[in-house]
Amino acid sequence: MLDQLPRPHDARVLIAQGGDAGVYLLRDDLALVQTVDFFTPIVNDPESFGRIAAANSLSDIYAMGATPLTALNVVGFPQRGPLGMAVLTEILRGGYAKADEAGVAIIGGHTIDDAEPKYGLAVTGVVHPRDLWTKRGARPGDRLVLTKALGTGLLATALKAEMGPPDAERAIIDSCARLNDRAARAARRVGVYAVTDVTGFGLALHTLEILEASGVGGELWLDALPLLPGARECLALGLVPGGTHANRDHALPRLRVDAALSGDDVLLANDAQTSGGLLFAVAPEKVDVLLAALAEEGVPVRAVIGRVTEEANVLRLRPGE
Repeated sequence: MLDQLPRPHDARVLIAQGGDAGVYLLRDDLALVQTVDFFTPIVNDPESFGRIAAANSLSDIYAMGATPLTALNVVGFPQRGPLGMAVLTEILRGGYAKADEAGVAIIGGHTIDDAEPKYGLAVTGVVHPRDLWTKRGARPGDRLVLTKALGTGLLATALKAEMGPPDAERAIIDSCARLNDRAARAARRVGVYAVTDVTGFGLALHTLEILEASGVGGELWLDALPLLPGARECLALGLVPGGTHANRDHALPRLRVDAALSGDDVLLANDAQTSGGLLFAVAPEKVDVLLAALAEEGVPVRAVIGRVTEEANVLRLRPGE
């Protein structure tokens, strides 16, 4: 659908629809990077939801190699009802806390009366054009490195159904509220070729975005995928969000699934994520350097999950390397 939208005629628009964020050239050494995202709660605690929503919104800026500067609140909240304004206060408190952690100033926003709470940020950042990351540039032989565990869609669905593992909410919060700033900083030091963040479209579709933008193919190793505790248990119980099924159906024509893998394995690779990790394509000789840099920055998940191949626009799912 995005390719049917009108494209900006301004030559200073470097990236519009299809990027993790829009990029506008201000001068030869400075570009503006802008993004917006908001969604309904995936955890019960309102302050934690605010932190997660803010981290999720900031992620697109980090995925472009940029530095976030300012943000605007985007809020939908019921003016009347059982929740009360104290809940909204806690949501916003969480958002402001996460923005402050990122060094971002929230300078305004907009709120509408909405039956279901929604929160997020419109974020503005900056980057030198030569330092801009895109989804292009992956080369055959590159390794794919992921910096957060998968399974937030499964755990959030289980939490809503009150059928999740005992620590489901804590696992979601610990992962989703973590900023991607440190992962981006480590990758900047090492040098990477193609970057995106793994969010609602799931791992497989986001990987395909890199492959198709780069004119290459790839493979994911299911045994290497980092998973949140309880994700497979939720899957076995059938606690799968609709977005995960939609992702799988959209990805399947471009997937080649090894006969040893199950339908559940395919769903895991397509689970709809919230505030997921950064996905890097990095030269094989730099993999160990990147993993060490991520460790030095305190990034807890540092997983080599696949590689780039010459088979253009095809993603193979395999049990392992």
